[in-house]
Amino acid sequence: MDNTDNTDDVIRPSSTPDGGEQIVEYFKTHALLTREKALLQASVRDQKKLLVENGKLKKDIEQLKAQLQEKQRRRTAKALLATPPPILSPAPTTSVSQAPSPPSSQDQRERQTRRRRGERKARPTLDSPTLGAEPRVDVSRLDLRVGRILNIRRHPLAEGLAVQDVDVGEDAPRVVVSKLEENTDFEELQGSLAVLLCNVKAYRMKGLVSQARLLCCSASEDDGAELLAPPTGSTPGDRVTFLNYPGEPDRELQSKQKVWELVQPDLQVDSRGVANYKGCRFEVKGKGLCRAPSLTNCIIR
Repeated sequence: MDNTDNTDDVIRPSSTPDGGEQIVEYFKTHALLTREKALLQASVRDQKKLLVENGKLKKDIEQLKAQLQEKQRRRTAKALLATPPPILSPAPTTSVSQAPSPPSSQDQRERQTRRRRGERKARPTLDSPTLGAEPRVDVSRLDLRVGRILNIRRHPLAEGLAVQDVDVGEDAPRVVVSKLEENTDFEELQGSLAVLLCNVKAYRMKGLVSQARLLCCSASEDDGAELLAPPTGSTPGDRVTFLNYPGEPDRELQSKQKVWELVQPDLQVDSRGVANYKGCRFEVKGKGLCRAPSLTNCIIR
């Protein structure tokens, strides 16, 4: 009888509740870990997605900020007028050159002597015109360069004038005195690029000598003006040239010849905002065209 009981104990499998609970607990733990792993992977994907979106938003914000600064600079530039325009003389009329006086006997003897020697009289150059020879009058005689406004301040003796120190690619910056409107933001103009007439004869304004002229564009003489802008990538000292008008500019424009007064009426901004002279565009070679920041169909002065 005892043997039978022992046999039943050996054959019957263990059915204690502890083993089943451990299995259930294992599956619960496994399910929780699987769920946490899935949540963690989803969180990592969301984080990467957010980083990409944040990068795009940051780039968009930088672009909008740059556009806003450019618009503010353009609005401020409208307040700055170029130097007061000179008093123009009445419309030039075609002058009739005086007939050269008949050569004297001494000139005739010199010519005969040169002929015998096989010499010829040197041809007159544009820089040294002779009597009866009229030099060219076009935009190629203007020394137009790109400059950077290093500093701008009010004229100490005139509230309506501004004084700028402008780098035009020379050893020292040039001092430029120009007219000023109210609400001009000097900080916006400082560091900006402009186009300058550099071979204008220096003149004194309220005790300060102006060594160049800032070119600006406006709808009329009485309207507000904005600085003419060189192309992106320009550097101080870059020459502004004209394809149809090659040649080197004068070392200094002579006031008697009134080159600026004769050329200026043909300096204009077209319907696309591009500066031109008689249809020939202002160009910085290899970098692009000069433009008005916001105006079209206006004059340059």
